[in-house]
Parts: sequence; structure tokens; C-alpha cells
Amino acid sequence: MQSRQPRALLPRSPGTVYLDHAGTTLFPQSQITSFMKDLMENVYGNPHSQNISSKLTHDTVEQVRFRILAHFNTSPEDYTVIFTSGSTAALKLVAEAFPWVSPGPEGSGSCFCYLTDSHTSVVGMRKITAAMNVSSIPVRPEDMWSAERQDAAAAGDPAGQPPHLFCYPAQSNFSGTRYPLSWIGEVKSGRRRPASRPGKWFVLLDAAAFVGTSPLDLSVHQADFVPISFYKIFGFPTGLGALLVNNRLAALLRKTYFGGGTAAAYLAGDDFYVPRESVAERLEDGTISFLDVIALKHGFDALERLTGGMESIRQHTFTLAQYTYTALSSLRYPNGAPVVQIYSDSDFSSPEVQGPVISFNVLDDHGNVVGYSQVDKMASLHNIHVRTGCFCNTGACQRHLGISDEMVKKHLQAGHVCGDDVDLIDGQPTGSVRISFGYMSTLEDAQAFLRFIIATRLHSSHGQPLPLATPGEAGAPPEDSEAQNAVPAARARGSSSPQEDTSPHSGVWNNSPTAVDAEGLCPPLLEATGTQQTTSEKAADVPDGDLRSHVITNLFLYPIKSCAAFEVIRWPLGSQGLLYDRSWMVVNHNGICLSQKQEPRLCLIQPFIDLQRRIMVIKAQGMEPIEVPLEENSEQVQICQSKVCADRVNTYDCGEKISNWLSKFFGRPYHLIKQSSDFQRNAKKKHGKDQSAHTTATLSLVNEAQYLLINRSSILELQQQLSTSCENGKEELFPMNNLISRFRANIITNGTRAFEEEKWDEISIGSLRFQVLGPCHRCQMICIDQQTGQRNQDVFQKLSERRERKVKFGVYLMHTSLDLSSPCYLSVGSQVLPLLKENMEHHDIPATDFMEILLTCSPM
Repeated sequence: MQSRQPRALLPRSPGTVYLDHAGTTLFPQSQITSFMKDLMENVYGNPHSQNISSKLTHDTVEQVRFRILAHFNTSPEDYTVIFTSGSTAALKLVAEAFPWVSPGPEGSGSCFCYLTDSHTSVVGMRKITAAMNVSSIPVRPEDMWSAERQDAAAAGDPAGQPPHLFCYPAQSNFSGTRYPLSWIGEVKSGRRRPASRPGKWFVLLDAAAFVGTSPLDLSVHQADFVPISFYKIFGFPTGLGALLVNNRLAALLRKTYFGGGTAAAYLAGDDFYVPRESVAERLEDGTISFLDVIALKHGFDALERLTGGMESIRQHTFTLAQYTYTALSSLRYPNGAPVVQIYSDSDFSSPEVQGPVISFNVLDDHGNVVGYSQVDKMASLHNIHVRTGCFCNTGACQRHLGISDEMVKKHLQAGHVCGDDVDLIDGQPTGSVRISFGYMSTLEDAQAFLRFIIATRLHSSHGQPLPLATPGEAGAPPEDSEAQNAVPAARARGSSSPQEDTSPHSGVWNNSPTAVDAEGLCPPLLEATGTQQTTSEKAADVPDGDLRSHVITNLFLYPIKSCAAFEVIRWPLGSQGLLYDRSWMVVNHNGICLSQKQEPRLCLIQPFIDLQRRIMVIKAQGMEPIEVPLEENSEQVQICQSKVCADRVNTYDCGEKISNWLSKFFGRPYHLIKQSSDFQRNAKKKHGKDQSAHTTATLSLVNEAQYLLINRSSILELQQQLSTSCENGKEELFPMNNLISRFRANIITNGTRAFEEEKWDEISIGSLRFQVLGPCHRCQMICIDQQTGQRNQDVFQKLSERRERKVKFGVYLMHTSLDLSSPCYLSVGSQVLPLLKENMEHHDIPATDFMEILLTCSPM
């Protein structure tokens, strides 16, 4: 199989390493091109009509049904294709239509058995059977393996006995374990029983995870029901699946509801209904997604043209998985401890027993699990896409990770739900990391992933990285010669940054400093540069623990979410935080909010607010400055809705002029929108004892809280860890202001001890009081150099090591109360007085300082 050919036809970002093919594989460009050409050249009408275009649709759909059955080496004589919205809908259809027999005086009735290593959608079938008074029996894989085989005579005659259904996956979506297809015939014949129940056994083979990378021959392994999802095979279309039904069972299926297209005849005023004759017409409610069905034809064409067939895909993907498994298993820390723990039922010896899936957790050199969310964030920084969690397979997750039923309930009480990023509870993992390969995966993908693991676990802290086998060496899969040129994921450092105690953005576009006073509102209290130098020098002479050492050294607001900071000396407060902080955001053509995760160059957009002229000036290199009004024109505004952290917010578009400006800079259509002035977004959570104080706390377009505070002492400790040793001592790779700008805080203080801010419960700045809501959990945005837009993974990595695998930095603040009847300000040089969690008492403020502090909240 030529693994590089499909990659060349994929419309993907260069350097992306996609390793979640078990979630969905990727579609080739040729498939989409061919499908769009088909749509442009033909008219496809509703197949329930009788006109020419509808007849074309009907005939094409029937041809695709035949193509699907041929793909699984069977024919319409043996199986029927029923289109559904996905494999989940196919499973639900089986649960509803299976001829269950409720228990009665003459017998115990039907039972539904399922392997515990099954997808949530399989386990969910038990709720439907329970409503029919049919019992459900979970079967552990080890019990199924050890079930004694019986001969046909011992199995007895099932005639006249209730029907039972056994469901199991051809491939576990958690571990990649491939269960024997021979179980199908053994269970149906009665030679292997999931449970000791008299009756006739039918088998549902969940093939969704299996058929994307392996052939399935239904002429040999004749399961009664086979649900599949086509995006697992082709990548496109999504939202389309099928249920393949063995025709020998079709006549037994019962369906209560009937929808459009399923009825041969019915009466609207009487309980009279006659279903259509064919199985597909009886069970496909409404009009099927016929254009998506037509897209499948082009999927089959592309798959055969690019790969040569499913057997080639099976060998190719298994070889990559086997190579990666072997390399991962061999990784050791200098003390001999393993770098990863792999969850598998096989040793990856054969594609018959193992699919191209590796589930694992990363360990530190003491054997402690590194949370999967931290691994996911680091992988994203290397442009590697993986899957984390339990993958909708709680049973397999429990078995492999040793999680008891009681622990699952305890985790739920602790706030952990499926799909979140709560990866460790009491040091125990709640899920794992999963990588999976598809037909367009290459050796370079596998090696890039391995280099990522080595770089983040071994290189930075334990010396030189381990060498990887190249093609031709033992353990490496055979590949074309170009694969030998595979390189590690990029770790290039950003360009040089401004020196400490200069403004992060000063002098970039003009000679005027960026740190400004709220001009027109009040006279400046302090000069920015002088204040920063004075407070920094002063802090060095203050005895440890003296609360007077906490002062504000820098103030930043970020008028446009994810864009550059605007540094000020003194600035007014609004009900949502610093006035105009995160009041605007950039969205794409679909109205989706952008961040530096998707568009790192957002940091190169510099907003400046002129309060006197009531405008925001936006600048960027190579662009003419553009002005945007601070407030909307209520007569011309058209309200639109957007989302910020799952909250719907009312916004308005700032106009075509700024949209064209942004689109020209980024090279794609973007818009600038602003939160409507009459829209109130309330804080989600209540914190602290004074719950009522937070019920009215309002937010701008921030993620979680009104303010973010960081401590220079914490930054200094991180800076020292990031410095490297050289002949002349320590080499400073990250200047202080470079690091400060990465954390995008509003308030910077010069505390006395690193991370002491996390012990605060409240702080006072003059007459203003702020509740400390808790630490800010960081994402990969801290790896973006805010002056250049370049990524560097070292910051996230070092912080992860320092903070015990949970990347926390800075604390969130919220107003406990705010009286806006008189203008209030925050100023550089103001004292920050904390209330510690331990004693919950305010420290005395010297009388000589009290009047000075009051100046931070003064009338205009």
C-alpha cells in the first residue's frame, strides 16, 4: 500500500499529525471533488416522488445499497441495508424491533446479553428492553472467553423457545482488542452461550470500530445484525450509518411507529395500517439522507483507488500500531521506570486479535499517572491530535484502569462526568489517552508521536532523547525511503523579546509608550516606568511576609478577546471588570469566536483605547490603523448571537470596514463583534460565604471571571526553571515581560513568595474588595509568544512539572461589591492587601497609608 499517496490528496494543514482515526477517519480531497462534481452535473430529487430526478435518486441509492453489501462480501439475497443516522440509531432500532418475549407463566422470556467492553450505545439498549420487562445480562470478556463450548446436540432444540440477543463489538473502541468473529456461529448454534438460558440465540455484531480498518466477510460470519457508521470508513459523510439485517430474521422484526414512506396503506381516522413489503421500506422512517447516501459511492471509489482494498488497509494500519506499541513499551526513565502504561489484551502480535488502537497513560519516573488532559494539551502544542477519556466505553475503562463501580459513583459526586477534563481523582486516573491509525497514516505520524513522548518525558529533564528505529531496522515497519526523513515535532523557540521592565508592546508601531493613563478622566498618579522600577526595587528590600510588599506593578486590559494587551497606568472600573476589557472578539464566517489556539496571529492585533475621542484604534504590522467606535449606534445595530464558554451572548457586528481590514490581515473572512451594552451575562458559579454578592456579578466576553491576577515572584520561579546552564552560568531564555505577557493577566503584583496568591481568600486594593475565586487552569495559549505569535512548548512543560501535572497559574478575582455612583480606578503602585485563607482576618493598614490608598477610588 502506498501510504504517502492518500496523504498528498488530503486537504490538511501541513505538519498536522492526526491520530484519532477510531473517532473518525479523514476524507481525501478527491472524494469530495468527485462528489461535488456529481451534484453539479445531476439533479437528485426526493426518492419518494415519481419524476425523472426522483427516479435517478432511487436507482442511485439502490446501487449504493448493492455496493455496501458487496463491500462486506454478501448480497441482497442474504442481507438488507437499512440506512440510519448512525450506528447508535441502528442499535436503537434493533432494541425496538427485536421480537422480545416477556416472561410469563410458561417461561422466563427473552434476555439481552452484551459484552461489558461495549460502547455506551450498546449498553443503552437495556433501557428499552427493561421497558418491555426483558432482563439484561452484562457479560465480562473473560467469562465469554472461558465459556465452555458445547456440541450441537447438547445445545438442545430451540424451536418454540424465546429469542435472546447477544451483542459484542468486533473491535473494542477502548483498547483495540478484536474479539473472535467465530463467536457469531458458536452463539447462534448454541455451542457457546453468553448465559444459561434456554432459547434461540441471535447475534448483533457491533462493527462500527472494526470496519474502518479491516475487511468483514458476512458470507462467512453471518451475524443477524451489523450496525456501521460510514464516517469511520470514509470520513465523509457524517451522520449516516446503516443496519445490515440478515434476511432470515427480517420477517420477525416488529416496529410500532410508522413514518413517511413506510406505509403501504393507512387510515387517518381509524387504527388501520399496512406496512410496505420490503424490510428497508418498513424500517426507514421518512426520507433518507439521499445525498449523503450518494456520497458513499464516491467514498468507495476513493478507498479502492487509493488503497487497493480493506486487506491492504488492515496490514498497513496494524504494522504502524505494532511499531508504535513496541517503541512505547520500551521507553524507560533513567531509573528503569516505564514511561507509559498501555492497556491491552494482546501483545500486538497479529491483526486478527488487535486493531490499530493504543490506549495508554503517561507515567512520571515515580510511577504516578500524568493526567490525560495534560498530555492532550502538550500533544496539541506539537500539533498532534489524540483522543482522551473513556471513549464512551465505561466497561472497558473500568476493567483496564481498575475502577470499581463505587469509584465511578464517587467520581460523579466529585463532579466528574464523561467527556470532561477531570483526569485524576485522588491520584487515580479516570481515563486514558488513545491513539489510532487510519489508511492515510504514515510512519512519519508514528515517529512524530514517539518523538513527542520522548521530548516531553525524557529529553527536557533527563538528557538526550532516545533514538528511534528507522525503516529497515528491527522493529520498524517497511516504508518508502521518504519516511526516513521524518523529523521531530517542531520545538523552535520564538524570536528575542523586549527587556524586562519595558512595555511588552512599546515602540513597536510608534514612539509613544503603550502604558497609558485614563486620559481625560483624572490626572496621572504615577509614571509607568518609574513606578515599575521603584516597586521592583522596593520589593527586594522588604522583609519576607510584610504585606506592604504587595503592590500593583502592571495593569493590562485586552479590549479584543485573544488580541494584544493594552497596558495602562490608571484605568476605570466597570460593572464587568476593567472598562472595555474583553468587550470585543473576532469571529469567523460562521460567527464562531476565535482564540489564539486556532489563530496565533491574533496576538499581533494591537488595540488602543482613546477615552477622550471615544474610539478604539486597531493597529497591525503592514496595515493602516483603523478606528472603531467604543459604543454602538443603537439605531443601526443588528443584534446577533454568539457563544463564549458555552454561554450565548448578544453581540453586534462592528461593520464591513473593520471586517475587510481583519480579513485582509488574516487572509480569510473574519468579523469584529462587540457585546451589546444592554446584555447581561451573569457569572455561572458562586464562590465564598457571601453567596448573594455573586448572584449579580456580570461578565464581559471573558472565560470565567472579571479579573486575573498573577504574581511576579511566581513568574520569577518559572523563569529560573526555564533558564538553561551554559559556560557563563544561567542563560535567560525568557525575559520577565515575555512570560508575563503569555499569561494575559489584568493585574500584576510583586509578591514576596511564589504562588502565595493561591492562599488568598480576598484582597483589598484601596476601598475595593475582590473575592479570590481560585486558580486559573492553563491551556496551550501560554506557549504562544505574544510578540511574535510563535509557539514554544517549554513554558507549558515546565509549569506542568512544577505544579504537579496540573497547569495552574494566577488566580481569578471577582468584585464582592462595587459602587459605581463615583468612578473607581485601579492604579499601578497601589497596595494589594490579602486576606489569607488560614486566618480569614484582615491585616491592619497603617494609618499613614490609608489616605493614600483611598485615592485609588476617588470621584472624577
